[in-house]
Amino acid sequence: MTVHILIVDDHPVVRFGLRGMLETYDDLRVVGEAGSGDEAIVLAAATRPDVVLMDLRMPGTDGATATARIRQEHPGIRVLVLTTYEGDADILPAIEAGATGYLLKDTPIGILTDAIRAAARGESVLAPPVAARLVTHMQAPAREQLTPREVQVLGLVARGLSNGEIGWQLYIGEATVKTHLLRTFVKLGVNDRTAAVTVALSRGVLTPPHR
Repeated sequence: MTVHILIVDDHPVVRFGLRGMLETYDDLRVVGEAGSGDEAIVLAAATRPDVVLMDLRMPGTDGATATARIRQEHPGIRVLVLTTYEGDADILPAIEAGATGYLLKDTPIGILTDAIRAAARGESVLAPPVAARLVTHMQAPAREQLTPREVQVLGLVARGLSNGEIGWQLYIGEATVKTHLLRTFVKLGVNDRTAAVTVALSRGVLTPPHR
């Protein structure tokens, strides 16, 4: 499957570099570039990408606001934040706006391309420093334990189900599944599905799925 990507960044050199790197992969195709949040909203509607690579701080409409608009108007489009900022004031609004993942611009290209593919599948990916900041932010004792629903969702992840399949089985929306997973990542101190299952199994939160 070819993943169609919209690059959003107010620096032309960054957009040019990302396009050049991403288009060396046969399964990735850049369908547009936007230099602002407002332009991103328009181009997302026009090009209908699978994944939007979204910078956060741009003139006019910022990345978090643009993310919320795109997710509201086109729920099937995934937004993967790619930025230099890892502070709470940037991370939390982006996650709350519906971003599928949050990576930093120093992310190696191999990890970035894997994250783009994961985002296209509806999976959530957090850069380790971002996951660590979210852990710190959500350190309240009442939030340290996984809720029964979070355990249920993670158990279905362990069985190999996608976010869409989990939502169908539990009669909840795919966005709700992703929210449960993001909170689970934070509580377990991990940044992807595989690590979450591994940690949960090692702590006895989950029992190994029957084969």
